[in-house]
Amino acid sequence: MTVDDKLISRLAKLSRLDPSPAQSIKLQQDLKKILGMVEKLDELKLDAVEPLRYVTGVENVLRPDKASGHIDREQALKNAPDADEEGGFFRVPRVI
Repeated sequence: MTVDDKLISRLAKLSRLDPSPAQSIKLQQDLKKILGMVEKLDELKLDAVEPLRYVTGVENVLRPDKASGHIDREQALKNAPDADEEGGFFRVPRVI
């Protein structure tokens, strides 16, 4: 990938930035350095290396979901500061 003025102006437009000419030159230099470091990773021989999922080797063990602590609609509406008794809904302030 070539980092030139065209690329910097496109990135500036996409990020809604308006860099000065000096800042554009600095961005171009920094982007070249970053891409150079990323290209350096291509030199590594990683064919025999497995992808790392977890650093500790322990995977998440999740418990199965269980519904508990259920209250019925009447109990829930009984504690509400303002509720529609007929429709069974909580009334809240209008949000605009």
